[in-house]
Amino acid sequence: MNPESTLVPAGPSATAQAPLDPGALRHDFPVLDQEVHGRSLVYLDNAATSQKPRQVIEAIERYYRHDNANVHRGLHELSRRATDGYEGARARVAGWIGAAGPSEVVWTRGATEAINLVATAWGDANLREGDEILLTEMEHHSNLVPWQLLAARTGARLRYLELDDEGRLRLEGLPPILEGGRVRIAAISHISNALGTINPVAEIARLVHDAGGLVLVDGAQGAAHGGVDVRALDADFYVFSGHKMCAPTGIGVLWGREALLDSMPPWQGGGEMISLVERDHSTWADLPHKFEAGTPNIAGAIALHAAIDYLESVGPERILAHEQALVAQTLEALRAIPGVRLFGPPRAEDRAGGVSFTMESAHPHDISTILDAEGVAVRAGHHCAQLVMKRYGVPATARASFYLYNTPDDVERLVEGLETVRGIFGS
Repeated sequence: MNPESTLVPAGPSATAQAPLDPGALRHDFPVLDQEVHGRSLVYLDNAATSQKPRQVIEAIERYYRHDNANVHRGLHELSRRATDGYEGARARVAGWIGAAGPSEVVWTRGATEAINLVATAWGDANLREGDEILLTEMEHHSNLVPWQLLAARTGARLRYLELDDEGRLRLEGLPPILEGGRVRIAAISHISNALGTINPVAEIARLVHDAGGLVLVDGAQGAAHGGVDVRALDADFYVFSGHKMCAPTGIGVLWGREALLDSMPPWQGGGEMISLVERDHSTWADLPHKFEAGTPNIAGAIALHAAIDYLESVGPERILAHEQALVAQTLEALRAIPGVRLFGPPRAEDRAGGVSFTMESAHPHDISTILDAEGVAVRAGHHCAQLVMKRYGVPATARASFYLYNTPDDVERLVEGLETVRGIFGS
């Protein structure tokens, strides 16, 4: 199965469209118009967080300049405007991901909080000793630790789908795990943040569902690098963060099937999530507000709306094709450098936007420090994916991750910087 088929929505193929012009798009991102250590900035840390276009920055400024008020609770004009913008953003997200309606979209601070919400509200109510939770070796810690905590609370058992040598999931290991019928939920990444691997989510979801389990998809990377159709993925829950897709930090989304969300108890108590409060009990607001206690990140939601508008104006298929072209260029260039070890699928079409590597002569932290002196920003470390590092026997990697505003010249600057690393540490 081609994993791309579950990443980008139906429509004209990327190859049938004109390639995007990253040079033109760069003008929309003010932060890129600067020098770092005397060199023009090359930002290759997009898997950690993306930069923000002026359209998103202006949406935040416009809200605070003209519409700042609390939502839902006021009858005055500013509250009405804030509520319209906030709920309009929810409807925009619902349409963008293929949800049945806005009631299936819950605002969170990010993917991490969304996973914790499900692991607590759904997990505590549904898991018992002897049940199983299916994870994978490639998961970000945000999609590991909440399930470990849940297993400790309930007595459930953790099972793992392993990685092969090329950074793909070993799907042949899935049927033996599922045959016992004990897997109640599988939590899997849409795209690996450490390896760039695009996973065949729909295929995994079909097998898990056939065995009676639910599927949560960590879309922190998936939502950033292509269109998302939660129905085509056959997910039960899908989570993502705004800051990796041109929106600000502190805003994220939990999508869940309405029947599942409706059956789950609230996660946090407070204002906004209640219907009626008595001395000894309370009743809950309808979806999705049952899960949104307290004053929300109104500006963040409105800015996420603007970010989705921006990404759709460029075209998710074009963004993915552009990233994969840069990945192909990077893989070819790095294979020619002595002592470089690459991690993840060897074909660019099996990845989305990221290349992790090591150099035998230099620690990843040294690589990142020297590249920074050259004006090139990459990430070094375990990328909150220590199981991936353990699988491949390294403490850390360097990671270059691309987005719509990166150019082939950025790849050349990366390669030039790595030659500087070789010159300092030797081949």
